[in-house]
Amino acid sequence: MKQVFDDAQAFLNAVFDGAKFDLQATASEFEGGCTLDIQGADAPLLRAEGGELLDALEHLVNQSFGRGLAQGQRFVCDVESFRALREAELRAMAKHAAGRVRSSGVAFTFGPMNPNERRVIHLTLAAEEDLATESIGEGNARRLKVSLKKAPKL
Repeated sequence: MKQVFDDAQAFLNAVFDGAKFDLQATASEFEGGCTLDIQGADAPLLRAEGGELLDALEHLVNQSFGRGLAQGQRFVCDVESFRALREAELRAMAKHAAGRVRSSGVAFTFGPMNPNERRVIHLTLAAEEDLATESIGEGNARRLKVSLKKAPKL
């Protein structure tokens, strides 16, 4: 395992120890970088509020150790397969929104989402020839809008 993976793992474990959390991070390499899998009795704290604390830890690790990774790689923090479950949930939400837009003809705008969540929805609907997706808004209030593509004028 790369030294930067070990350093990120040790950093997270030191944070957990210092905060007196019953959590343990384990680093493992994947194609896009490093997954820091977190386990322990305090895991629900990281899943609460849509995983905000988990996202914050991931951001901190990427800011602190991301420069040690190859171009295009990143750290992903996960707890009890939260990321995979959230991605499945987002894909289902995207398909539901697509059906709603098609049946009503009215655009659907999701609530504020982080860039990773918006990306999942963009990619889920990318092959839908009759739908368009776009990110709107600024900063933490950035949202994703799904609408019907306008027919070309003849």
